[in-house]
Parts: sequence; structure tokens; C-alpha cells
Amino acid sequence: MSSSTTERTALASHFSAEPILEPGLPIVDAHHHLWFVPAATAAAMDALDSITARALALTFRRVPRYLFDELMADLRGGHNVRATVFNDANAMYRASGPEEMRSVGEVEFVNGVAAMAASGVFGDVRACAGIVGGVDLCMGEKVEDVLAAHIRAGGNRYRGVRTGTLYDEDPEILGPGVGPGTPHVLLNPNFRAGFSRLLKLGLSFDALLLEPQLPDLIDLARAFPQTQIILNHVGAPIGVGRYAEKREERFPIWRGNMRTLATCANVAVKLGGLGIPFTGFESSVGATPATSAQLAEEWHPYIETCIDAFGVDRCMFESNFPVDSASGSYAVVWNAFKRITAGASSGEKESLFGGTATRIYRLEI
Repeated sequence: MSSSTTERTALASHFSAEPILEPGLPIVDAHHHLWFVPAATAAAMDALDSITARALALTFRRVPRYLFDELMADLRGGHNVRATVFNDANAMYRASGPEEMRSVGEVEFVNGVAAMAASGVFGDVRACAGIVGGVDLCMGEKVEDVLAAHIRAGGNRYRGVRTGTLYDEDPEILGPGVGPGTPHVLLNPNFRAGFSRLLKLGLSFDALLLEPQLPDLIDLARAFPQTQIILNHVGAPIGVGRYAEKREERFPIWRGNMRTLATCANVAVKLGGLGIPFTGFESSVGATPATSAQLAEEWHPYIETCIDAFGVDRCMFESNFPVDSASGSYAVVWNAFKRITAGASSGEKESLFGGTATRIYRLEI
């Protein structure tokens, strides 16, 4: 065992009660966030009348600060994390200036965090080696100026965008402040006019939606076959609100849509995010963090279905931290992924845990 692996294993005891599985396996965390949430913001979220808003308020109170130090503590917690991809969190937006340009502040902030990591002063982990920014594509053609500003702010790390597309007709699930409040955003002509600018600028699209919205994503992927799309959180199965106690009933529907989506060669999928509040898994609503064995049992049907449909070259693991910290520690979540893929070959694991993310996000690591 190398000295670096020994050090990671020793550090693990500070962050997890579980021993680290396969501590030498290189990892690129394909999806995480950074934020600082004032208490007033958490209180405002708690006042919103929806399951997701109240759950996010709990997360914000439990983890109000997740910046460079907190991220690095997780990354150095025992697993061999080599690099990460940041995904927008509506954090550090500019407090003034044109509304459409305020999201540039988040990209500036994250690029600074990436520069800290790239200095080598804090170790050799390339945190935020890829940056996905938050941009409202419903601006249509006018979005190109915002995208250009994001690219300038992110430098050679800026890779793509994500926009508000979550929707369900049951207001109990999302409610105001979480979803855009309009159905079929992915089919909206203004959205598609903005989306059409991504290929020209060499940018990908991270798709955040709920499982019933998958048909709209299939339509989008077929309409823009040259634009790289990365589906977040295995398509976000729902088990709350009007879907409570129906996750097993809806599993075949989700699986069918995912298999259809997999026929679109421009779509990849992130394996993770199953600790988000609208999944309704016991681990995401339990009073105590779950073990990796419990997480693996809950999550493996979704993750294995994705791998079977998309193949290892279009699947990448994500922590979705700190959102998924409600389910377990960073170390435990990655242990769960390793349990699920215990029977995979070394080449398959190389793709799933780092190779696919490195290639699709074109990371310079």
C-alpha cells in the first residue's frame, strides 16, 4: 500500500465509522455544490409549504456552510478522490447589476476555489476542475451574452449549464421557491432557443428534473442530437406527495423511459442524488445517517438499471454533497457505490468512478 493510500485510510477514521472500501480506486466526483446559507434563508425555506423546501431547510440548518474547507475535509476523508465537478447551487450570486448576470458571481467564486485547489498548497486534489453554472435558458437567444460571461468567469474550467426545470403538478412536492412553476419547460420554444446556443459555445447541459418529466427530456435529446446532455440523479424517482408508497409501482415506468433515453447517444447519466428529499427513501428521511450497506440496498436497482441501459462509458458517480448528507457521510456514500459495483471489472470501475466524468466534462487533470 502506498504512503498516500495509508494516509487516506488513516484520515477516514475522522470522518466515518466505516472502513473505507477500495481506498486506492481513483474517483472523480461528478457533482457537488458549495454554499453559505444565512439562517434567515433557511427559515424562509422552512416557511414554504412543500416537502422539498422543508427538507432543504433542514439541510441548510445542518450544513449552513459548505465551502473550501468543508469540501476538502470530505475529499480527504479516505477515498481516493482526484478531482470534482461543481454544479450550480444559486450561491454567491452578485448582489447588484443586471438580474440575468448575477449568476456570474457564483462562477467567479467557484473558479477561485478551483484555483486554491490547483495551487497544490492543500494537496493534489483538483476540486472544481469542472464548473457547471446556473443559467436561465428561457431567456432565448439573449442568453448567449450570459453564457459568454460565464465562460470568461470560469476560464478553462467552465463546461456547461443547468437551469430551473423541476416541475410537478402536485404543489406539495416542490412548491414555490423550488420549481419554476410551469410545466414542460424543456419543450418551451424560448428554452429551446437558449438551449440551441450551447453547441455553438461548446457547452453541455445538466438536466435536473423529476422522473415524470423524462419524456420531455427524451424529446429534447432527439431534437438536439449533437448537444451533450447529462441527466442528474438517475432521473430523480419520486416517493413523496401523490407518489407516496408508489415508487415500486412507478419503477417500470422510470426504467422504460431510461431505456428509451439511453438510445440517444448524446445523453449520459449521473449515478447518485438518491438522498434528495423527494425520493422518499427511508435513508433520506431517517433520524440517523444510514450505513453504506443500507444505501446500497436502496439504490442498487436504479444504479444497476442505468449502467445496463447506458453502459459504463455514459455513467458517472456523483456525491451530490452536501444535499445527500442527510443519508450518510461522504465516505459512506462512496462506500455504497463501491458495494453496488463490487462485481464490476477494474476497467468498468475506472469508467464509472472517474473516466466517464473526465471525458464528458473534458477535465484537465
